[in-house]
Amino acid sequence: MSEAAQQQAPEQNFSIQRIYLKDLSFEAPNSPVIFQKDWEPNVNLDLDTQSRELGEGVYEVVLRLTVTVKNEEETAFLCEIQQAGIFTADKMESGQLAHCLGAFCPNILFPYARETVSSLVVKGTFPQLNLAPVNFDALFMNYLQQQADQGQEGKDA
Repeated sequence: MSEAAQQQAPEQNFSIQRIYLKDLSFEAPNSPVIFQKDWEPNVNLDLDTQSRELGEGVYEVVLRLTVTVKNEEETAFLCEIQQAGIFTADKMESGQLAHCLGAFCPNILFPYARETVSSLVVKGTFPQLNLAPVNFDALFMNYLQQQADQGQEGKDA
């Protein structure tokens, strides 16, 4: 890259200002009866991310997880968490910013949410639950592809 091009490119800035727990819920609706049954869990994980601008170059990103575990047909427990963070993401192009808020920041938040879920499950006296890593980059790319496909369908109509 030439020296002139380097001088023209704005210096990008990314930092974590704060990571915090925004909302949390744990329910074990069929306890204590569920403890007396053989444990063959069926785990379902739903997740979503949202972001919003708080100020110039400052964003809140919220990772929402809902973990539902059933044993046979009964709900053993339900855990809902909103793990959030405030991030500085300044001087990024729109595509870079979208990737940062839609994939990079959720990758930072997920280990915190995973640890909280694991801790709650153990406190509910259920066997330990370790959520598998999530590929937020792939999820973000799928989201972009869906948006492109929907835009194409609108043009074809």
